[in-house]
Amino acid sequence: MAMTGRAWTIPSIYAATAIAVGFTFPRLESVVFPELVSRISVSAATAIYSSIASGMISLTGIVFSLVFVMVQFSATAYSPRLVMTVAKNPLVAHALGVFTATFLYAIAALSWLDRDPQATAPLLSAIVVIILLLASVAMFIGLIERVAMLRVNRMLAFTGGSGRQAINLNYRHPFTEAEAGASSAAQEQWRTPPEQRIVYSGVPVAVERLDVPALVSQAQRAGGVIEVMPAVGDSILESSLLVVVFGASAPIDERAIRQAIILGEERTLEQDPKFALRLLVDIAIRALSPAVNDPTTAVQALDQIGDLLLRLSGRHLEVGSFRDEAGALRVVVPVPTWDDYLSLSFDEIQAYGAGSVQVMRRMKALIADLLAAAPGERRPALLARHRRLERLISHTFPDRDDRLDAFVEDRQGLGVSRRRPAA
Repeated sequence: MAMTGRAWTIPSIYAATAIAVGFTFPRLESVVFPELVSRISVSAATAIYSSIASGMISLTGIVFSLVFVMVQFSATAYSPRLVMTVAKNPLVAHALGVFTATFLYAIAALSWLDRDPQATAPLLSAIVVIILLLASVAMFIGLIERVAMLRVNRMLAFTGGSGRQAINLNYRHPFTEAEAGASSAAQEQWRTPPEQRIVYSGVPVAVERLDVPALVSQAQRAGGVIEVMPAVGDSILESSLLVVVFGASAPIDERAIRQAIILGEERTLEQDPKFALRLLVDIAIRALSPAVNDPTTAVQALDQIGDLLLRLSGRHLEVGSFRDEAGALRVVVPVPTWDDYLSLSFDEIQAYGAGSVQVMRRMKALIADLLAAAPGERRPALLARHRRLERLISHTFPDRDDRLDAFVEDRQGLGVSRRRPAA
């Protein structure tokens, strides 16, 4: 089981390296390159090193205090899961490491000054300090850019972009009705009485991703079919069933199976396009809460949700069956259906945004766009969503004029209306 790495590993490596290099490099420099000395005096070098060290430790405290405050604020404004996805970016850890390394190296190099009887400052050590200082400035600029990403428009664009990457990675083939029919017809042919069950034991975790090639290899070696019970993104509790093995001529290596199911503390986007939609819906329903009351943000979230659904509507979603080189079925994984994606995208926003004319108009326009683009087999679910949305509008807005306004299709919510129903 692969758990989330510790946030302090990278800064600790930077700190240890800076201390080791700071205490050894000036000594090696004085032996190997004794002729390389700086033209500045020892007193001036001491002042520069001291200023850099004191300035960096102060800057580190101020910058990261501001970053943590912004992250905490954004966690309440958007979603804790989304902000942690951004905060775990390697840039944050590397920036803390560079800041710490600059401070520690300057202190270590400072301890070597004025030891030379000729009272000269080593040139290469001074160059290293300047390089670390410039690297700290670059990291500071990168952090400012990262903090600016917490604005709502950029956060929505980042989440939508992550969802598009996950869709392109997991759903590579276009939708065809022939493939869908074949998948449904062959769905139960592999089932035989189960011969082996593997159960999870441990603290609650989530399925981050699956090592499908490793699972296929194990199933092929045993001559059977492995059915993975939890979907990517599911929570796993004590005694939860991980896999069931069918038709195997030899036992499956349980340790290899557990290693192939990568678990962690939080969901990830790599094999889970649903998670991007989940984050966008979180932003929308928080914006629709009475404490925030920001339907425009919900409309902007629906823009990204609509783009992801349009891409999903044209993709082959039955991707839960994996075969070996000979074409034999080896691994079966639960995957979300078109109805699952629609339910995730619409149900909660409809419930929390029922009283907003702006949200209702945007949702009607979104369903109309999906109906125009989706294949025929996926339109009945959209038509059912459309009828359900119209019933909701009829029951929510007792006033006739308000109801007519809510029935209008409008991609901006309250912008350019596309159609107004007749009285």
